[in-house]
Amino acid sequence: MAGNPVDPLQTLSAALAVPADSKEQADILATLRESLEAHPNPIPILCTTLIKTVSSAGDSLLKRWVLDLLHFAICRSNLSNEVRTQLASQSVETLASLLHDSNARTVKVSIQCLTTVYPLLFRSLCTNRTLRQQWDVLSQCKARILEFIWSLTASTGVKVSAVKFMQRVIIVQTRGISDPRLQTKSDPNISNVPADHPFLPGPVLEAEGMKLLESVITMLYTGQNPELLSAILHSWSNLVKQRPALVQLVVSSLSSWTPAALSGLPAPSVKSVEKAVRILLIHISRGPHGSSFGAQINEALSVQAARMERASAEEKARKAAVAASATEASKKRPSSTPAEHPSDAKRMKVDTDIPGNASAAFLASFDFTTLPISLITDLIVANLQAFTEPALLELVQAYRQSRGLAPGPPISRTQQPTQPTPEATPTPGPSVEPAVKDEPIDPLQMDIDEEEMEYEPDRLNMELSGDETIMEEEMIPTDLPEALTLDLIDSTLLGPKELTDVERNALMRGSVGRIWDGAEELKADSVVPSQWPGASPTDLWMLLIVRMVTRVAHLDGDQSPAAEDGGDAETTISEDRKTVDFYSRQDNLRQTLCDYIMVDFPSRLHLVTTWMNEEWYNDRIRMADDPHWRPNYESWLNQVVSTYQTVLEGKPEGKPDGKDKAFARFLLDLPSVPPDVLGLLRDLSVDPDKMHVGFTSLREFVLERPSLRAEALQVLLELTTHPDPVTRRAAINTVRRWVPGNEPMDSMIRDFALQILRRLQKRPQKEEAPKVVDEQAGAGDENMEDGQLPSEDLLQTPYLPEEIELPAQKAHVLQHVELLFALSVKIPEFLDEIFTAYGQMELTVQEAIQDLITALIKSLGSSNGKLLTLMRTCPPGSESLALRVLTIFTEHGRPSAQLVALVKGLISDRDLDARFLIPIIAEMDKPDILKYLPRIVSILNGQQEPKNLVRSVFSSVVTTPPQTFGSVSSNLPRVRQSELLTPAELMVLLHEAEKEIGLKSAIEAIGVCFSMTDVYRSEILAVVMQQIVDEPVLPVLFLRTVIQAVTTYRTLVGFVSTTLLSRLITKKIWQNPHLWEGFIRCAKVIAPASFGALLQLPKEQLRELVDKQPSLKSGLREYVTKRAGNKARVAGFLDIFGEDDDASPVAPATPDVVMASVPA
Repeated sequence: MAGNPVDPLQTLSAALAVPADSKEQADILATLRESLEAHPNPIPILCTTLIKTVSSAGDSLLKRWVLDLLHFAICRSNLSNEVRTQLASQSVETLASLLHDSNARTVKVSIQCLTTVYPLLFRSLCTNRTLRQQWDVLSQCKARILEFIWSLTASTGVKVSAVKFMQRVIIVQTRGISDPRLQTKSDPNISNVPADHPFLPGPVLEAEGMKLLESVITMLYTGQNPELLSAILHSWSNLVKQRPALVQLVVSSLSSWTPAALSGLPAPSVKSVEKAVRILLIHISRGPHGSSFGAQINEALSVQAARMERASAEEKARKAAVAASATEASKKRPSSTPAEHPSDAKRMKVDTDIPGNASAAFLASFDFTTLPISLITDLIVANLQAFTEPALLELVQAYRQSRGLAPGPPISRTQQPTQPTPEATPTPGPSVEPAVKDEPIDPLQMDIDEEEMEYEPDRLNMELSGDETIMEEEMIPTDLPEALTLDLIDSTLLGPKELTDVERNALMRGSVGRIWDGAEELKADSVVPSQWPGASPTDLWMLLIVRMVTRVAHLDGDQSPAAEDGGDAETTISEDRKTVDFYSRQDNLRQTLCDYIMVDFPSRLHLVTTWMNEEWYNDRIRMADDPHWRPNYESWLNQVVSTYQTVLEGKPEGKPDGKDKAFARFLLDLPSVPPDVLGLLRDLSVDPDKMHVGFTSLREFVLERPSLRAEALQVLLELTTHPDPVTRRAAINTVRRWVPGNEPMDSMIRDFALQILRRLQKRPQKEEAPKVVDEQAGAGDENMEDGQLPSEDLLQTPYLPEEIELPAQKAHVLQHVELLFALSVKIPEFLDEIFTAYGQMELTVQEAIQDLITALIKSLGSSNGKLLTLMRTCPPGSESLALRVLTIFTEHGRPSAQLVALVKGLISDRDLDARFLIPIIAEMDKPDILKYLPRIVSILNGQQEPKNLVRSVFSSVVTTPPQTFGSVSSNLPRVRQSELLTPAELMVLLHEAEKEIGLKSAIEAIGVCFSMTDVYRSEILAVVMQQIVDEPVLPVLFLRTVIQAVTTYRTLVGFVSTTLLSRLITKKIWQNPHLWEGFIRCAKVIAPASFGALLQLPKEQLRELVDKQPSLKSGLREYVTKRAGNKARVAGFLDIFGEDDDASPVAPATPDVVMASVPA
């Protein structure tokens, strides 16, 4: 078949032409599948065409075949990644719909397909920023599949596939191998997500991946399904291979695992999981990442081996005990049991307990936990079905009485007529009498005369319908005496009995209790939901209770008019007392209801919501009729809210449940929200233990209550400036989700962030404003702006000072900019506002901004186009911020070629600080280094910080001496050693550019070179001096450097005295006063080694030298005298040196003295 592929279209047409789901169709499709596996190129076309056709159809052979073919194409075929990704993109929506299919097999195959689709599309979406809808579909699939894991109704096969999908999500949403040499395109991970991706939130997805991994570990410890646990363990082998960073977590989890959660399962099931754990530990120990965990794994394996041996011995002992019990029971059981009534044998076993019964003894000793749960369930159902319903009810009643429990409800009357009546089935025995007593009275057999039937037709109809209330009416006596006959003509009903407060409360509690009991009975009646659609018995109960509290009681209508007509004082006081009593009783009822609700607020949320809506509506209808009505809604809403806050404080550690959103839903469903509720939510939000309640409620107000959106959002925005970091970041995380695109919240948040930034800019002096106001007090309000006040008022929040104190503290500045920095990740245009405002800030504020912006710049990355553009066109005054950005980009890595070119262009176009060159100087070629290095050196000013910077620059642009090629180089970032400067080239450059650099800065730079003793050794300095002395024009600092060299390395004295000084004499060094002075001091430093060279000087210059340094005379005279030669020449020298017996001998000057005296 592989050599002769069939025509896919013809074969598929032939399969569709035969009867559906037939054996012939199955054979044709199998042939086509075999051909497509060998030649898979036509598969994408077939799958994209067929999958949409069969997805909405019912279960069929063709649908299963197409799904299996799609699974093969995406997961197991040799198609290229691009083709598989395209196929996954075209079929993801269909697979999402198939997750809701009623067929478990279809759902299982769809999950298996999506297990491969997820990484394929994830990698594609990391580079494609426009397919947000596809990511939304993929996220919905992920959520749906993860629901299957926790579902109680999903089959085991579906759960196993869902667990494997979750493991693949964990691999994708965690960071891959950091070594770029080991990274592959077939391993998409969270590191591939760009920081500025519009719809793939990298940190959120990474956190979700770690959360799922925690869930998997929890399932491993608590799960009781061996198949799910085996699936988890098998998929972890791939996890430790692709995510080495998680090996430690996996090994720790496996080492600590015990089969405690599997205690109720059969021994073979527990043993299979133990084996899977053991195999995985051995696999990890043999892998490349398991060597560091060898001791831990070996210890875990030894503990597990002992545990498995112990479990095996216990299982063998249990089986032996069961076998022994069975053998003993079989020996004691008699061979035959004579029975007078064989048909009643089973009944006797149930009704009586024979002590010697072998079967009972065997069952008592039998361990039913070894049986499967399904078998135990079937046995229970079979035994229950062996009894008739009356017999079963009698057994239940007998059991309840034996246990001292209240008897259960009597047998329903509606089922009695179906039973045979005593007359129809005359069965002897005492059990017949209770049935006769419980039998309802047949209304058709009652003796009712004609008048009664005509007078009470409704009663007869009710009796005919079987109404049970007739029984109660029959208890009323009919033989009343004539004296008690009531005459209803011109009669007046008596008023209701006046009740005391205690009686009123008792009456109300009794009424509420009866309503509650009635609701409980309605719950048990299956007819109620159909008779009252949309209103459950509980809803009716709540509505009755609430309306009894809010609407039933009325204040007497004639009280207010009596007071208005000017009645006497006693009447007024009495009426006022009644009014106070009335409101007091109503408040007591409401307080009782409030207390009941607050005992369990989340479960009684519906009740309190109904109550508040009824109070609000009742206030409206009452106030329309009575303007003097006292409103109850706001006062009791505040009571509920304050009580809820008190309940929160009374919880352990004062912390509410983080998942409890009951209070937020309560506030959201209120018909009207008073302003002080928002104040309460603000207070809850700043409490670390209750902030979840506050932020959840405020967020729901913004989303679901447009009338309160502005006020709630303003509270959230003000909380983004709170001094507490936890509260502030919680508020920022709440509002940032609405940016960008969610109007009108988006615009409000942007405006707020920019106005808060304006507060950091410089303001006019306070003392200038009153002067202008005083001068122009009579000129009118229109001239008030001349006092240098801001063009618009600055925004103020309760948590920010009116004016920032200088010097600014970093924490205060962070309150102003943290929201804007968080938004800048999503909206890079905010960077323009930051750079523009930065130039108008005080210096201490700017320093704080430079420090605080580090995290934002790192998250954006050096490839962010907006940042690069801003660095190229930074506004005036923001150069130091641009320098900080450049430093952040380069402090932990090499700058990119694009960044180097950008800075070089900036330096050439704008007069920027030389510090811009420091981060990129090491990446330049040698001509650029020689060009820009003097500019960097010029920043030296005697302070330590610039000196450290220059030292780091020298280390990065200078090669190490040839003798250290075998050691570690200090220039690790550099690759092209030919582009670096030699130590001699750097020193020569510092001397040649001394005028450009400045003498003081050049001296300091040369001192930095001398401090680098591992680079500037004596032989390097000799080369430097040799190169400089050959120059036609000698630098001013040359002889100062020579003196510093010979004082640092005394081995250079010979070279300087024999070679260097002679060369300087030939170059007529005395013609340059600065160099001549240095020459004289150098000769003094190295004396007497310099005496030979000094005698080469012309007599006039020699005389000048000894006149300036008289201490050299005696040494020179002694030197000349010892070297007996031409007497005339010696006499000439002695004439110059003269006779100076008192002259002190030559003593080499200390380096500090000499260096201090050398002209700079």
